Formats: sequence, C-alpha cells, structure tokens
Amino acid sequence: MSTVSATTTPEPEGPSTSPSATAPVRWTRYIAMGDSFSEGLWDPYPDAPDVQRGWADNLAALLSARRIAAGEAPLEYANLAIRGRKLRPIVAEQLGVTLDAQPDLVSLVAGGNDILRATADIDAISAALEDAVATLRATGADVLMGTGFKAGAALSWTNGRVGIFNANVWSIARRHGAHVVDLWGMRSLADLRVWSSDRIHLTPEGHQRVANAALVALGLEPDDAAYDVPLDAAPPAAFRETARANAAWMRQHVGPWVKRRLTGTSSGDGRTAKWPTPGAWPRA
Repeated sequence: MSTVSATTTPEPEGPSTSPSATAPVRWTRYIAMGDSFSEGLWDPYPDAPDVQRGWADNLAALLSARRIAAGEAPLEYANLAIRGRKLRPIVAEQLGVTLDAQPDLVSLVAGGNDILRATADIDAISAALEDAVATLRATGADVLMGTGFKAGAALSWTNGRVGIFNANVWSIARRHGAHVVDLWGMRSLADLRVWSSDRIHLTPEGHQRVANAALVALGLEPDDAAYDVPLDAAPPAAFRETARANAAWMRQHVGPWVKRRLTGTSSGDGRTAKWPTPGAWPRA
C-alpha cells in the first residue's frame, strides 16, 4: 500500500460520477469508523449471531471479491464502529487508530446519535466531522461519508436538523474531495420493511442495499442494479395492527432509549470494536 510523505499534502480528488463495470478496485486497506449503523446492528452473521455484519462488512466483501477476481490480493479491512457513539467521541476514539493503520479508504458515517438529542448543535458536530475528513484526506486516503436518513412517522421531527446536517456533509465532500452515500435520497429505504423493529436500524436487506449504494458512491457499479428499486406495495395494515405495532415499539425500544438518556448510559458502554485490526477480508 502506498503512503504519502508527511511533508506532502495531496490535492483532493473529486468523487467519481460515472460508475464503470470495468473500473479496478484500487483500494488495498479499508477502515470503517462510526456508530451502530456501521457496526451493523440488526444484521447478525448467520453462523455467529452475536456478531453484527452490516453494510460496511458487506461493502468490504464486495470490494475484496472484485480485487480477487482481478488477480489482486484480498482487501484488508477493519471495523472500529461501536453502537451508541456520538460523532465527537467517534473521532476522539477511532481517528488515531485509523491513521495508525494507514488505510487508503475510510468510511466515516456518524452524527445520527447526536441528531436524536434535542440539544444537538448541528454546525458544531459538522465542524468536527470536517476536521476529521480533512485529516484523513491529508494522508491520501479516500473518504466515504453518508447523509442522514429521511425519517417518517414518530421520527419525522428530526428531518429539519438532518437536512441541515446533510447540506453540511455535501459541502464538506466538495471542499475535500470526499465521497458521499446518499442515504436520504434512497427510495427503497422509505419502506418500513427494510427497517428493524426499533425503526432506526436496518434489516439485513437494508444493509445490503446500502452496501450497493456505497459502491455507486465510490464510482463503481453496484452488484445489484435494482438496489434502490422500491419494494412492491404492501397491503394496507389495519388500524388495530398498526396501533399494536406502535405500542410494542414504544415499550421495547423507546422506553429503554429514554431510560439510557436519563441515566447517562449508552448501549455501547463496555463494548469494543468487532474487527479492530486490519486483516484479509472476508475473515477465514
């Protein structure tokens, strides 16, 4: 893997806008930074249900498969993401580890846990994100960010602040030559059937769709050209069924979340990264 001299800052390269099926996978080492979204919650490995897979693991597998098919060495990959982390703790805890690993591709998708707090300062967390992106880009690494999701129903109150954050993400990408996976614009994610029962994390199908969107954001062809085709229309749910589902959501997910906020605890307390050290992917 090539590295950049400490005295040389490369000129930013703008993100590719025309995917090609023949484009080579030039990256050799990929590090995923972030929170539960990049950890992959609600997408357990079938043979290891206590370990979450998620879009970043899927993206690493897709990139590595293309490298192997082209006669190259497998992609090296690490995933530092930990559920419950806000953006500035992610940068504080994970950026140094990432820099030490000398990757040439980094995904940094974060901010959702901040946005769910009523007191969130969107411009402040955006500034922290930009500082991290600038630091990573100065090493020569490509950086993949993500917009926030467009929420519906009980979480639609977040959309205004998510919109501001997304505008900042696109501006950061333009200034530093980073890539962006447009989660806000994915039509397929508007369907609750690709969301888990907690309504803030994706199902395995949702994570796979995002992995394909990430390929496109990196200027590559998706493995599944229909990754963003909406699901077939579902039959309308009866009022009683909807009310029962909403009550279960409040009891099983909203209540525990509120309790953690009141007690100052996090779902990620005591947890460590699932794949902390870069290794050939997929793991044996």
